[in-house]
Amino acid sequence: MNETASVGEFGIILIFLIGGLLFLLASFLVARLVRPSRPNDQKLETYESGEQALGTAWAQFNLRFYIVALMFILFEVEIVFLFPWSTVFANKELIRETNGTWGWFSLVEMILFIFILALGLAYAWIHGLLDWVNPVSKTTDISSPVPKDLYTKINEKYQ
Repeated sequence: MNETASVGEFGIILIFLIGGLLFLLASFLVARLVRPSRPNDQKLETYESGEQALGTAWAQFNLRFYIVALMFILFEVEIVFLFPWSTVFANKELIRETNGTWGWFSLVEMILFIFILALGLAYAWIHGLLDWVNPVSKTTDISSPVPKDLYTKINEKYQ
């Protein structure tokens, strides 16, 4: 029996992975050898979207951005569910095989799904979660044993 050594399918994938890693490492090595190294104060500054970084990175962030992002994700997921439903719903062979019950079932199911999402949107709208500017600013009074001037000194130190 003649047995010849051959590389299996996973061996070929392994060879490509090793070749890709070697190419990547060689590219980084050549770039490090060729590029000039001239650091200065301006190059070592923090780059922030082309703007000069002023002050500290600790800033208040409007939480409404998260609400908008969550609403976007919610309706993006809705579209992800609607597209396959529409392709299956339009399958005439499946509807013909089930005597039309599949079509009505999927239609009622999707109407219920959209109704639940619309109900969530109405809830967010009624409670003012979609309004960007909140008309009433709520402040809380906190009684602390620490004097207020101590807080002011600490805040001035880190600004």
